[in-house]
Amino acid sequence: MSFKSVNPVDGNTHREVDAFTPAQLEAALQESAAAAGPWRDRVIGERAALLRKAADVLRKHLDEYAGIITQEMGKPVREARAEIEKCALGCEYYAEEGPGFVADEIIESDAGRSLVAWQPLGTVLAVMPWNFPFWQVFRFAAPTLVAGNTGLLKHASNVPMCALAIESVFREAGFPEGVFRTLMIPSGQVAGVINDPRVHAVTLTGSEPAGRQVAAAAGSKLKKSLLELGGSDPFIVLEDADLDLAVENAVASRYLNAGQSCIAAKRLILVEAIAEAFMQRFRPAVEALVIGDPMEEATQIGPLARFDLRDDLHQQVMDSMSAGAVAVTGCSPEGRAGAWYQASILDHVKPGMRAYHEELFGPVAIVIRARDEADAVRIANDSGFGLGGSVWTMDSERGERVARQLECGCAFVNGMVKSDPRLPFGGVKRSGYGRELSLLGLREFMNAKTIWIR
Repeated sequence: MSFKSVNPVDGNTHREVDAFTPAQLEAALQESAAAAGPWRDRVIGERAALLRKAADVLRKHLDEYAGIITQEMGKPVREARAEIEKCALGCEYYAEEGPGFVADEIIESDAGRSLVAWQPLGTVLAVMPWNFPFWQVFRFAAPTLVAGNTGLLKHASNVPMCALAIESVFREAGFPEGVFRTLMIPSGQVAGVINDPRVHAVTLTGSEPAGRQVAAAAGSKLKKSLLELGGSDPFIVLEDADLDLAVENAVASRYLNAGQSCIAAKRLILVEAIAEAFMQRFRPAVEALVIGDPMEEATQIGPLARFDLRDDLHQQVMDSMSAGAVAVTGCSPEGRAGAWYQASILDHVKPGMRAYHEELFGPVAIVIRARDEADAVRIANDSGFGLGGSVWTMDSERGERVARQLECGCAFVNGMVKSDPRLPFGGVKRSGYGRELSLLGLREFMNAKTIWIR
């Protein structure tokens, strides 16, 4: 078996990577296990210094790594470069803050001295997606490694070159052998790795079905798991919003990475008082987006990552239109070779339609009309997902009040939802559990050990 690196621009395979043999997988697991103890015992300042070197390596090879991303999953190259830079910033953040995050916490009790000691769990397996093929890995790896855990990566099968390049970052930065390994294995072998006693925890970013499978495998062995699954984020525009600002951010949030983002503004919930005024600005802004070769600097939307993803998206759109949704613009594949889809707007989406209830992972904005603020909040929460959400209003106090009512892991007021190393990131409901990034993300895979001394 091999993993194919297929360029979604034209569908051509430009590289194939052989899957691990059973002996290669066993060697990688043993190497990781052998590295775990020495890495855990290393002074955290030394681990942090190596993480800073990883940031240097990322910037040194920025154009090379960005090119790999673009060639494997179609992200416009300027967005790919920004992704690599974000990885470098994440490494630097945890190199700076990590030592303080793992420091002992003294707690007053009936003891002469009592404290919480933060200690690494061991080896953490990461099952990662293709849509942000570097950032998703580094937002797991940076906190996990600086905390003293070792990491194993099972990357998405359509980005094998990204997977190998990420392993090379840590190798070039000087991390000891086995501290971070990429496992070239198919999805069917993930449960076996989770079951291995040398693996102590697992984190997954991906689809809801994959999350259920990973959680079940981890739960059967009583191992810690963290899931970041899909999202259908609401983008609530109230009647007192700055419409120009809201439209600008709606376009940026929905069509970044060709709409292939868990935290994209997938459901534009417009109160009736401003719905038409918003749409009069939104439609021309969407139609002005430049679709083309993702290696060109001017390109804003590249192809979707795979042909099956494009076809599934189009079926969701067609089914929703058959149920009464209105195509404002786009809503069909681009007439060219490759996995292309037009920048699209689907209006008058209502309950019962696939677009209302499902996540549309591509460049299709869903517009839902609401009577007022209360109705907008009701619609926003009428979803099985709960990853992010945003509120647009000139009244910041009102915005915060509405944000507190949203059933999600992160709510933004007058700003597009994003991940930031300084802030916890994760969801509720069918969007998963646990938190990545910030202090909480580092401590997800650490043992909070109570020490009590008379």
